[in-house]
Amino acid sequence: MDSSVSQQWLLLLLTSTAVIVFARADLPGTWELLVENAGVSSMHTAVTRFNTVVLLDRTNIGPSRKMLRKGHCRSDPKDAVLKHDCYAHSVLFDPKTNQIRPLMINTDTWCSSGQFLPDGSLLQTGGDLDGFKKIRKFDPCELNGSCDWVELADVELSEGRWYSTNQILPDGSVIIVGGRAANTVEYYPPRTGAVSLNFLADVEDTQMDNLYPYVHLLPNGHLFIFANNKAVSYDHVVDKIVREYPQLDGGPRNYPSAGSSAMLALDGDYSTAVIVVCGGAQYGAFIERSTDTPAHGSCGRIVATSPDPVWEMEDMPFGRIMGDMVMLSTGDVLIINGAQAGAQGFEQASNPCLYPLLYRPDQPVGLRFMTLNPGTVPRMYHSTANLLPDGRVLIAGSNPHYFYKFNAEFPTELRLEAFSPEYLGPDRANLRPVIEGVPETVRYGERFDVLVSVSLPVVGIVEVNLGNAPFATHSFSQGQRLVKLAVAPSVPDGDGRYRISCTAPPNGMVAPPGYYMAFAVNQGVPSVARWIHLGS
Repeated sequence: MDSSVSQQWLLLLLTSTAVIVFARADLPGTWELLVENAGVSSMHTAVTRFNTVVLLDRTNIGPSRKMLRKGHCRSDPKDAVLKHDCYAHSVLFDPKTNQIRPLMINTDTWCSSGQFLPDGSLLQTGGDLDGFKKIRKFDPCELNGSCDWVELADVELSEGRWYSTNQILPDGSVIIVGGRAANTVEYYPPRTGAVSLNFLADVEDTQMDNLYPYVHLLPNGHLFIFANNKAVSYDHVVDKIVREYPQLDGGPRNYPSAGSSAMLALDGDYSTAVIVVCGGAQYGAFIERSTDTPAHGSCGRIVATSPDPVWEMEDMPFGRIMGDMVMLSTGDVLIINGAQAGAQGFEQASNPCLYPLLYRPDQPVGLRFMTLNPGTVPRMYHSTANLLPDGRVLIAGSNPHYFYKFNAEFPTELRLEAFSPEYLGPDRANLRPVIEGVPETVRYGERFDVLVSVSLPVVGIVEVNLGNAPFATHSFSQGQRLVKLAVAPSVPDGDGRYRISCTAPPNGMVAPPGYYMAFAVNQGVPSVARWIHLGS
């Protein structure tokens, strides 16, 4: 090849590369590496009211990359890999300092479920093997505290739960729904044992696409339960199905076909609840172990409280399985992580989907999805995404292998990253409010004031939105919820401060009791959250 042709090829290559780099840099959102080695690959992740994060894997996975404290090893003669295990399988992470402390957990938490209780403690239920019927609690603390996992000895699940879903209820109790070979529900604190839910058996197929059902508490007190491609409304007070919804087209959506779901923000008079279900694998991809079968890109959206509900269909820019839907403080939904082909499971997927999406519920069909700045780390099976109080989204995990495996096309991932949505960009810093004062405790229906400061003068309504901390696992954030409070226009309060009069949610059906991140949102830009306790 002569020199002129070589120069032309080089120029073309450089131009193409520049276009690609520009295209990536021009998309909204930024990424940052927080920790190179978290020690564990988080299968389950939850943010606590102390602004720490619980990262949790399974105990029978063999050596992790974080040692337990000296003298705190786990002994299990039935463990096929490590009968004497001195490795941590759960850690506590502080996103402010990026420091990590090992936690001790004794029974297997593989594909288990969880939910925060009204007192701020994390309830964790089920798993595999010796964890099948176990109930655990984690009462959070600061990173330098001594809090750790506690296995409850006086109570256990009525039925073993593996791949089940938890949802906190209006009275502060928790319903535990489904699981492999468990077509039932039960409650914590225990009621009368497991109760049959035949719906789960009816939608079970040869792939078991009824696992990790999507459960949302509607503001009328009933539960929206979605499994495979169907949904019902369930009255948990009398344990009865009170409504059946139309079937959602587009194939199975739950594990192992792994779409995701979110309930959009509750606002106004809180009488309307909208559910979105996005993505999923084609039926048969899991059975056939077809890693290159393209994922679905369709989304269904339904007004679950409507007298005549129908699914409104739309398409994402990418087919996606194992995507996490994170409710942002603004009411938009971030869809992140996952793959574009295959199914959920060990080494069952390919073509990682590195591009996050922003789903903007208030836009018309066809304009709701915005493609965001792509990451560089594939986040496949067993990855998580959680909203942090500072507005960033913590990205953790990805281990598509039975054990930790670092020499693979998609290796076990120990890095922790944060994705910052566009609202945290430097061009919006002057709009970002700071909460100067907020009550620590608020009762249902109570009027209270939030004091904020903003660099630029406030020109519109400053929202005050309450977001809880869900339990994120297997592409679904269990219990995830955002409630937009009724607010009066902000009133200047001197020294660049503004006073906002708010009204707390009316009851536990709209917002179950517990700790919430209170965000002030000014022109789409959220403050750092302050935790408040909501209850009677």
